[in-house]
Amino acid sequence: MTQRTFKVGIIGADTQASWAGASHIPALRSQPSLELAAVATRREESAKAAASAFGVERWFADPYALISDDNIDIVTVAVKVPAHKALVLSALAAGKAVYCEAPLGASLAQTEEMAKAAGSLHTAIGLQGRHNPSARRAAELIASGKLGRILSAQVSATTIAYGPQAIQAYDYFNKAASGASFLTITTGHVLDVVEAVLGNITEVDARTELLWPDIEIVDTGETSVREIPDHLDMIAKTASGASVSIQVLANVSADDAHFSLHVRGSRGWLKLTGNHLAGVQVGDLQLSANVDFPAPQAPVASGVGPTAAAFWAGASINVGEVYASLARDLQAGTHHTPGFAHALHNSRLVAAVERAAVTGQRQTNLA
Repeated sequence: MTQRTFKVGIIGADTQASWAGASHIPALRSQPSLELAAVATRREESAKAAASAFGVERWFADPYALISDDNIDIVTVAVKVPAHKALVLSALAAGKAVYCEAPLGASLAQTEEMAKAAGSLHTAIGLQGRHNPSARRAAELIASGKLGRILSAQVSATTIAYGPQAIQAYDYFNKAASGASFLTITTGHVLDVVEAVLGNITEVDARTELLWPDIEIVDTGETSVREIPDHLDMIAKTASGASVSIQVLANVSADDAHFSLHVRGSRGWLKLTGNHLAGVQVGDLQLSANVDFPAPQAPVASGVGPTAAAFWAGASINVGEVYASLARDLQAGTHHTPGFAHALHNSRLVAAVERAAVTGQRQTNLA
C-alpha cells in the first residue's frame, strides 16, 4: 500500500531561537510520510525569513490563513501559551489534525474547552518526554515484571530557567495569567514522564516555594515580580502502588543539570537519566538496570534546526517520536498518540499538585 504524505504547517517557526526551529523542523525531516509545507508568524518579514531558512515555499504572515489553506493537513501550534486557544480552536474547526505544545491552555478551563472541541480529530500534545525510546523501554521493563513488585521511586529533575534573572521576552513565564510557568511546563513534563513509566499518579502531597520573587530583567534593567512557585517537593502514589518522591529544582547551572528516575522493585532496579539544561523533555535519556532488557530503539530524529543555537542539541529527538506516532495514526486511522485528552489529564494533575501545596492536604483519586 502506498503511504500518503501529510503536509504540515507550523505556526511559530521563526528564525530567532524559536523552539519550533530547533526541534520541529529537524524532527519533520526525519518523517518520510510528513512534509513541512508552510510556516507562519505574525509578521511578513519574519515569515519570509523562516521560509527561506527552513527551505519552505509557502509562508504566511497571518496564521489563520495557514489554517484555512486546503493544502495543509496538520497544523502545529508552537507559539506562546496565551495564543494557543484561538489558534487551536480555529484549526479544529477547520477539521485539521493539530499538534500543540504543552501546556495546551493558559488555564484548566481553556484546556477542557480545547479537549472537548477536538472530538474524534487527530491531536498530539507536546509532552514529548514520554515518547523517548528509553522512557518507553523503561515502561516495558516494569510491565514485564522483571523488577518484581515496584516498591518505590525517586525523581530529581532540574531546569536552567526560573532563576533570579530573565530577559524581557521570557518574563511572561513568571506571570500566572500566561499559564506558562515552572509548574505547568517544567513540573508538568516531569510528572508526565513519571506517569509514562510507572502508571498514572493517584495521590499527591506537595510543597512549593517561591525562592526568587524579584526578577532582574537583564536587557532592560527593570525588576519584575514572579507570581508563581519556582521549587517543588512532592510525594506521590502511582497506579503501580509505588511511592514516588519528586524534587524539581530551578536555576541549576549547566554542570549540575540532570534528570534521574530511580525505580526499586522487589527483584531489581532501573534508572532513567538525562542531562539537558532545559529539562527532561528536551534531550535524550539513558536507561540502565540490574536485569537484562532489549536496547531501546534508536531515535528517529536527531540534531537541531539550521537556525538553532547549540543549547538546543538533541531537541528534535523526542519531538521526532511524537511526529512518528502521529504519522502512524494518520496512516492507519488509529488514535494511539497522546493528544488533547491526555493534555487535560496532565493539566488536572498539575492543578492537584497546586491544591495540595496551597491547602496542605493530600489530593486523592486522581487517576
